[in-house]
Amino acid sequence: MEKRVQELRWNPLLKQWVMVSSLRERRPWRPVRCPFCPGSQEMGYYRGVKLVENKYPMLSPKPLEPTKHYFYKTGMSRGKSLVLVETHIHDLDDLSDLELKDIVDVIEAVKSIVNESIMEGYKYVFWFRNKGEEIGVSLTHPHSQIYVMDFIPFNVQLELDSINEYRVNKGKCLICDILNVEYEDKDRIVYGNDSWLAFIPFFARWPFEVHIYPKRHLDIITKLSKSETWGLADSLKKVLCGLKTLFEKPMPYMLALHQAPLIEGYNHYHLHIEIYGVYRSNGKLKYAAGMESAGGNFTYDSTPELNALMLRRAVDRCR
Repeated sequence: MEKRVQELRWNPLLKQWVMVSSLRERRPWRPVRCPFCPGSQEMGYYRGVKLVENKYPMLSPKPLEPTKHYFYKTGMSRGKSLVLVETHIHDLDDLSDLELKDIVDVIEAVKSIVNESIMEGYKYVFWFRNKGEEIGVSLTHPHSQIYVMDFIPFNVQLELDSINEYRVNKGKCLICDILNVEYEDKDRIVYGNDSWLAFIPFFARWPFEVHIYPKRHLDIITKLSKSETWGLADSLKKVLCGLKTLFEKPMPYMLALHQAPLIEGYNHYHLHIEIYGVYRSNGKLKYAAGMESAGGNFTYDSTPELNALMLRRAVDRCR
């Protein structure tokens, strides 16, 4: 029998951790009986939101001992792999189909994990959501995932470095200035309310990449006020509804919360949500192929301004 492996492996060329877990190979693909529905062995009977441990974890509070290599660096994959089941209703297509108060409950569940993880001494909480078979979603019941980690995700670390450099050189927050530019230009804005602004960035990589920024400078999700929490729920509902109805087929997407690490010294960071809508037109995927995956530089087949106009009109129809 092949040895079970659950560890971090350091890429010395790109200076990033790779999470390795042979336990993930056993996870089911579209099972006949949904494990997230009420009454299942895993879930019991519930209504609304429920947090459970992932049965096929990438990270664990008590992970397997990492392998020892004579050259490469490995590390303990200590953390948590959690599933946030967003509703007891199986046949909802997307987070945007929930009532606004139910989306608020999802956000509050994320906040609770962040608070718990701070007390437990973890370094980062990464909330993300994958939508669509094209993204590789194995279970259709509405859910997202939370990784509680002992290291900072690579892309977040790049953002931290850029934001800190900008602060040192200009004395201001880079993301606050990006917000001001988007207000000034207007033509990439998708949706806005009293506390949040959603737009396709000038530098978008994915065809319908939407960033949702809080208007107030905040570093971590637990600092959202009650009105800001409801404002985020409203923004998510509107933007995801727009992505769902933009084309004949609902948009596959990836969604992630980018926030500061849980340790002190990062309040210069400006939290935000990033959504990557991967259809470039109706039913046609944008692939992260040779230039993107191998070269690291994305290509964009339209313009963010044109795609923002299309998505803004779709969002308007959702109101």
